[in-house]
Amino acid sequence: MPAIRTADPSSRQLSTNADGVVIDDNARAFIAGQRVARLATVDADGRPHIVPACFALHGDTAYIAIDEKPKRGDYRQLRRLQNIAVNKNVQLLLDEYDDRDWSSLKYLQLRGRARIIEQGEEHDAAVELLRVRYAQYRDMALDSRPVIAIDVERVVAWRAAKS
Repeated sequence: MPAIRTADPSSRQLSTNADGVVIDDNARAFIAGQRVARLATVDADGRPHIVPACFALHGDTAYIAIDEKPKRGDYRQLRRLQNIAVNKNVQLLLDEYDDRDWSSLKYLQLRGRARIIEQGEEHDAAVELLRVRYAQYRDMALDSRPVIAIDVERVVAWRAAKS
């Protein structure tokens, strides 16, 4: 499997733990149990845009495919891609909700900088990770489509207080 580029901690300010890791083991366990997240981007005028997203995590980078699910028009014109082109600050939100037990509510925000990867080793490795995680992707032509990479810089976690 091709190598996936990991974020270079020396290149930006990161919220890391004592081991130099942005996403700790508790957060990783929560993330592993989630099948869908919400990707928030912002356009040049500051208008937010939020869409559900399938994702895979490698190190402190989350990957999102631009897949073949029906989309209006050319996928290259998707608002999320246009927004990332002008504002790389994004957030991935993962949450658990239980209408019967609000004491078990929790969420995790992965805040970071997005990159659009069109090709190369990191692209190919990200596609493979996504295909392993989502069987539906195995029959989609992801190889010729971009992947969004989010280099996580900060994790914000919240959970309801148990009564």
